[in-house]
Amino acid sequence: MGITGTTPTAVPWSAFEAAEPELAVTVRERFGQYTHHALATLRKDGSPRLSGIEADFRAGELWLGMMPDSRKARDVLRDPRFSLLANPGEGTSMGGGDVRVSGRAVEITDPGKLDWYAGEVGMPMPFHVFRIELTEVVRTSVDGEEIVLRTWTPGRGVRTLRRGTDDSPAREDRS
Repeated sequence: MGITGTTPTAVPWSAFEAAEPELAVTVRERFGQYTHHALATLRKDGSPRLSGIEADFRAGELWLGMMPDSRKARDVLRDPRFSLLANPGEGTSMGGGDVRVSGRAVEITDPGKLDWYAGEVGMPMPFHVFRIELTEVVRTSVDGEEIVLRTWTPGRGVRTLRRGTDDSPAREDRS
C-alpha cells in the first residue's frame, strides 16, 4: 500500500503461486493453520480498521467473503487496498513465522461466480465476495538471533533480508 498515491501492479494469487511456488506453499500453509485472520482496511477518513476475517483458497485464488453492509466490506468497496495477516497463533512461538499479504480486493459481481462461491463455501446469499490481487507478500521468521524477512512483489521477485537484535542495518541474503 504505497503512500505516494500510485497504485502498484497487482496480480492474482495464481500468478504469485506460479512465480514463487515455494513461498506460496509456505504462505498457504501458514494461513491454513487457523480459520480466523486479521484484515486491515482503510476507513472513510483514511484511518486504519482491523477486522477479523476468514481467508479462503479455492480454484487457485485467494478469496474473502464479507457480510453485506459490514464495515470492512464498505471499506474495500470504497478503497480496495488491504493487508491480511495470518493468525499468529497461541503464545509467542509465531507458529512458523508471521505471514502477511497486501494488495487489492476485487469484488465479484457475476451471478454465476457468486453462485459457485456460495455453493463451495455453503453460505446463503447475500454476501460480498472479493478475489485478492497481490502487491506484496511478506514472511517474517526467526533464525537463531536474526529476524528474517522474505518479501515478494510483482516484477521484483523474492528478496530476503536479515537483521540482528543490534542497531546494524538489515542485510540482503544473496544465497
